[in-house]
Amino acid sequence: MDKGEFLSLIKNQLIVSSQAYPGDSLYGSDVMAKMSLAAKEGGAVAIRANGRDDIIAIKKSTKLPTIGIVKRKYKDSEVYITPTLREVTELIDSGTEVIALDATKRDRPNKSSLRDLITYIKKNSDILVMGDVSTVTEGVAAIEDGCDFVSTTLSGYTSYSRSLDGPDFTLIEELTLYPHITVIAEGKISTPEDVLHAYSKGAHSVVVGTAITRPEVITSRFVKAIKRMRTLKKS
Repeated sequence: MDKGEFLSLIKNQLIVSSQAYPGDSLYGSDVMAKMSLAAKEGGAVAIRANGRDDIIAIKKSTKLPTIGIVKRKYKDSEVYITPTLREVTELIDSGTEVIALDATKRDRPNKSSLRDLITYIKKNSDILVMGDVSTVTEGVAAIEDGCDFVSTTLSGYTSYSRSLDGPDFTLIEELTLYPHITVIAEGKISTPEDVLHAYSKGAHSVVVGTAITRPEVITSRFVKAIKRMRTLKKS
């Protein structure tokens, strides 16, 4: 799938992030495949997924394009979203249409270079590259380094970016001021209203994860609201 085809597919549509982690009750490629199929039935046009096995299972189940990542922590870096060539090669092997990389200014593990990873992807596959950023400066640099588009995924997750309870709509808007940058809104988007607001700020597409695919977190929000009500009644 070329860049134009992918961007046309996702424009003003919903991308769902289906991820679970070791210890989660929904952890497992078979479960993530079913979760992603449910997202497709609800209208999602693409899936963001973590790990080679999950991506393969999701693609087989849904036939949707994927934005693939591999989350892996290294001792010498805070970067954990597709941090090194090891993760890149796993994603190329998965058949994903897009690889998302941490494109922040933080040092990568093993002294790896963002530009080198992007160059490797472009030379060895037809896969598109998305840069997950936390600031405007990082977004501009990611495009200069060869990313096809950027996402606002990491706003609030770097020490120097805005720390907000909700989505960073300002970052979305600031990035869209650069006509050569295509912006995918992602990060703390929890409601349909958030999605519409992201589009009003110029987002090309929107990714929603936790609010759709992590029922334990969704349930806890309801329980916390009930607890607050009980506390207020007692007072």
